[in-house]
Amino acid sequence: MSIWFGEPSVEWANSRCDGTAIRALGIEMTELTDDSLRGRMPVDERTRQPGGLLHGGASVLLAETLASWGASFTVDPEANYCVGMEINANHLRPVAEGWVYGEARPITRGRTTQVWDVRITDEQGRLVCVSRCTMAVLAKPSEY
Repeated sequence: MSIWFGEPSVEWANSRCDGTAIRALGIEMTELTDDSLRGRMPVDERTRQPGGLLHGGASVLLAETLASWGASFTVDPEANYCVGMEINANHLRPVAEGWVYGEARPITRGRTTQVWDVRITDEQGRLVCVSRCTMAVLAKPSEY
């Protein structure tokens, strides 16, 4: 059974990222499964630190992007929206080139908060980063 509200689309989400850090780093959402959102990010001049490896901050940006879109896809957009409250990350393996792939799954989806687990892997499927992101579920302001 799917966790998503309505019929969210990764194509729609990707189309909303022009002029953002998401687009600047080359992040794209790639797939919705019944209970996860997947995406990817290149490891290139936009996402490397001066030492030539994937910047930890870029990994965190990928993780929060996936958790934010994931949380947003689980609520009624007419009534609620989601924003990040807290994120942490453990960087486990260096990556110098290619792509990293993230998969976000909810740990809990409450009425006012959600917690998401994000796992980022390299092209060989090895774990690069684990992250946990807490999202606030907020009521949309009245539009009368």
